[in-house]
Amino acid sequence: MTEPITIRFGGYQGPQSVHTRGGRALGQYLHEELGDAVNFIFDENIVERGQKAADLLTMVESGELDGCYFSSSYLAGRVPELGVFDQHFVVPDRASAYAILDGELGRELARCVAAGTGYCVMDFWDNGFRHISTADRVITSPQDCKGLTIRTLANEDHKALFRTLGFEPHAIDVRDLPAAVADGTVDAQENPLTNIYNFRLHDTHRHISLTGHLLGVALALFNRQHVEALPDYIREGVARAMRKATLAQRQFAEEDDAICTAKLRAEGVEVRDLTLQERNVFIEAVAPQIARLRANFDPKLVALFDKSLRQQN
Repeated sequence: MTEPITIRFGGYQGPQSVHTRGGRALGQYLHEELGDAVNFIFDENIVERGQKAADLLTMVESGELDGCYFSSSYLAGRVPELGVFDQHFVVPDRASAYAILDGELGRELARCVAAGTGYCVMDFWDNGFRHISTADRVITSPQDCKGLTIRTLANEDHKALFRTLGFEPHAIDVRDLPAAVADGTVDAQENPLTNIYNFRLHDTHRHISLTGHLLGVALALFNRQHVEALPDYIREGVARAMRKATLAQRQFAEEDDAICTAKLRAEGVEVRDLTLQERNVFIEAVAPQIARLRANFDPKLVALFDKSLRQQN
C-alpha cells in the first residue's frame, strides 16, 4: 500500500478567521478529491507559539511547510508586479477584484511570482476590504489624518500613500498589532473588519471609517519544488481542491463583513460609511501617488488591470 503524501499548510489567525476556515475547507476538499492519498496537516496559527506571522513565508520557501496564505503586499518588494494590487481607492467592489484575479492578469502575476521566488501561487484569496480605525475620532477626510501614526503593512507603496494622506506610517507584524493598538503605540490602523473584530482591536479603537480603500489579496502559496515533484494526479487534485477552497473562502469573507459590522455596532463601536463626496476627496488626494505607482509597472500589466476592470464595470 502506497504511503499518503503529507501536505503541511500554515496560517496565523484564530479559529473564526475567514482564512482559517478557508484552510479547513482546503483540507475537506483535498479529502474529497484525493481521499487517503493525501494527509493534510493544518497548523492554523503559528502566532500562538510566539512566532511572527511573516515567518510563514520563510517556512514555505525553505520547505518546512508546503503551503500557506499571506498578503500579496509582503512580497511586492521581491515581485514588484504584485504592487498592481496596491492601488488604493481604485477597485470598487469584490466582483471587479475577482474578475482581475481570475483572469489573464492573475495568471501573469502567478508567473512573475514563480520566476522571482521559490513559491507557486495556487490561487488568490480574499484578504478583505481594508478600513481605518482610531481611538478618538472618525476619519472622514484627509484633514482628519494629519499627524496621526497608523499601523500599515510592511510595504513601501502603502507607507507612501498614507504619508500622502497625512499619516505617519509604522509597519508592525500582526502578532504585535493588538498590543500596539491597546497601548497607543499607533493612533490608527487599517484592516478588514474581520481582523478588527477578531483581534479585538475595537476594544480600544471605537471609531471605524468604512473607507474600503483597498481589497487585500492573500496569495495561496506553495513551495514550488514540492508542487513540481508531486505525481500529476496529486498535483491536479490539489489544484481542484484549492479552487473549491478559494471560492468557499471568498464567500466566508463576504458574509463576514456583514456579520462583523453588526457585531461591532452592537458593542457600541461607531462604524461610519463614507459619502460619495467624502470618498471622492480621498480619491483626489491619493491620485498623484497612484499615478507614480502605475508609472513603475510594465504598461502591458497596467493595461491588463484596466481592461479587467472595464469589462466588469
